Amino acid sequence: MPPAPVDHESRREHVSQAVWRILAAKGFGGLTLRAVAAEMDVSTGLLMHYFPTKRALVVHALELLEKSSAERPRRAHPHEGLAALRAVLLDFLPIGQENTARNRIWVSSWDLALADQGLHTDQADRYVRIRATVRPHLEAARALDELPATTDLDQLATTVVAFIHGLVIQALFDPQRFPAETQAATVDGFLTTLRKG
Repeated sequence: MPPAPVDHESRREHVSQAVWRILAAKGFGGLTLRAVAAEMDVSTGLLMHYFPTKRALVVHALELLEKSSAERPRRAHPHEGLAALRAVLLDFLPIGQENTARNRIWVSSWDLALADQGLHTDQADRYVRIRATVRPHLEAARALDELPATTDLDQLATTVVAFIHGLVIQALFDPQRFPAETQAATVDGFLTTLRKG
């Protein structure tokens, strides 16, 4: 009797779920082919059929993480301009269990990205996309006269992303000092400094 056909997409999804569980619990330092195989209760050899190297597994994990980040529920944008930007920034922060896990995973991936040119380029490209996500809200804010007409929007988008990632890092490392309400208040204070005087 011939073996049952293998649903490769289903198997890759199973691998993705195992990768996500390991990343959430242990970060990229704990992501190994052996750990994923153990999590799935399969042999390392079977897993290597899909991911022949750890790097291939890491690339898949980062793609999975970006997809998860893109598809996560978002806050409604009550208004355009800085109010909409506030909602976007709050969505970046480690507020709630899922966003905290997602941010821990992203931060743990940076070490790998700094050491691997391909992953380094991918991460730099992600920052380009993040700045591009922020910029339309800054354009709207300038059109609404919330920002000075002379504002360099590209530079400000860079500043906004640098601010939010700095806040993410502090909240991850010092959650007692940066509970959800403090994170939100810090965002509000930052946005106040941007407003046209």
